[in-house]
Amino acid sequence: MAQQNWTAQPWADSELLECAMVIPESADCATIAFRAPSGAWFDYQPGQFLTLELPVPGGPLLRTYTISSSPSRPLSLSITVKAQAGSLGTRWLLDHLKPGMQIKAHGPAGAFSFHRHPARKYLFISAGSGITPMMAMTTWAWDSGEMPDIVFVHAAKTPSDIIFRERLEQFANRVPGLQLRFTVEEADPFRVWPGYKGRLSQIMLGLMASDYLEREVFCCGPAPFMQAVREMLQSLGFDMTRYHEESFAAPALEEAPVALREAPTAAEITFARSGKTLATDGTETLLAVAKRAGLNIPSSCNFGLCGTCKVQKTGGEVSMVHNGGISEEEIADGMVLACCARPIGAVSLDL
Repeated sequence: MAQQNWTAQPWADSELLECAMVIPESADCATIAFRAPSGAWFDYQPGQFLTLELPVPGGPLLRTYTISSSPSRPLSLSITVKAQAGSLGTRWLLDHLKPGMQIKAHGPAGAFSFHRHPARKYLFISAGSGITPMMAMTTWAWDSGEMPDIVFVHAAKTPSDIIFRERLEQFANRVPGLQLRFTVEEADPFRVWPGYKGRLSQIMLGLMASDYLEREVFCCGPAPFMQAVREMLQSLGFDMTRYHEESFAAPALEEAPVALREAPTAAEITFARSGKTLATDGTETLLAVAKRAGLNIPSSCNFGLCGTCKVQKTGGEVSMVHNGGISEEEIADGMVLACCARPIGAVSLDL
């Protein structure tokens, strides 16, 4: 029987994404489903993210969102976004993106996936919209037909703010391997809440997953929440090599890494395809020099996490201090992150 509904090749980010549906989830929160106009299917690891190029007034705005769908359902790709106070990109998505509109996307990328850390037992800990990568991984586990032992802990302001609650409960009602543990700051008016109430604590975690020391932990949420979870696990004697977190906030460095403390030297960068060569004092990143040359390298986080600014180095050496946005295999193949790489001497880029 011939293939139907999809092409032989997976989607590549050279093709625009088309908005297929906008599905309300809760107040100021919606799931946006995309399709490939060509009919291509989507291949990625559950838990990875996508960088969208949003056409906001004043120029394109790049924002990174975790993919909330699972590659086990490959004909569409979804993100679930919640607008925070002062948000620009997410607010534009909720107010302006409609079915049929097409936008540019980069990725998928990221290393936050339980595919990279196989285990028999998992503990997912999330808060707010940090539930999205956990939903992707749980959906994959459900679709695989071999649901592992997952304790799914989620913190929200109120029960009505728990994104994906009904879908997760449908999963949990049908398999013994998924245990849901929700805690909220306050109950909804005139609705009984039989679950946990209050901030996640060591005592609460012990009640939710008494065997937490035996589990591989994945955590995602606001930075203060993840810091509290880290401190909690460390004080309980957890093996932190089995702790993994996803964050799009710049990490705080107590001091500059060694590679950045070395005295810079004069350098030059050749942009091979553009035929341009620019001199630099060695303190500028490849991204900054490219902008001076009038060249556009898509970028988002600007501290080496999202991987959006990945470019091919064809010659020379760079000093690069990143935060996981590029793999060792890619580095070995000559790829660099333009936002956090500085030239050492003469460098050539395929740009």
